[in-house]
Amino acid sequence: MANGVGFVKSCFEERADVIEELALRSEEFRDLCDDFEIANNEEVRWQQSTAPERDERLAEYRELIDSMRTEIQQCLDRAAVVPFKPQRR
Repeated sequence: MANGVGFVKSCFEERADVIEELALRSEEFRDLCDDFEIANNEEVRWQQSTAPERDERLAEYRELIDSMRTEIQQCLDRAAVVPFKPQRR
């Protein structure tokens, strides 16, 4: 698994099995995990910055991280639901 998947598993430890399973079958989810890790790394980098735009960038990354966290949770919720097959007539 890519580093992003491992990072997401560390953030959602109680759902690591679902993350692993979803990552195996969805490139889109793996990309989301990678993006989530990158955004978190950038937030840390901006926290240490003394640049004049520091606070603005931190706010942007925190909003992005919150949005991606919600998207990841929704993906995991959908993956954990087993759809019923329609009854045969």
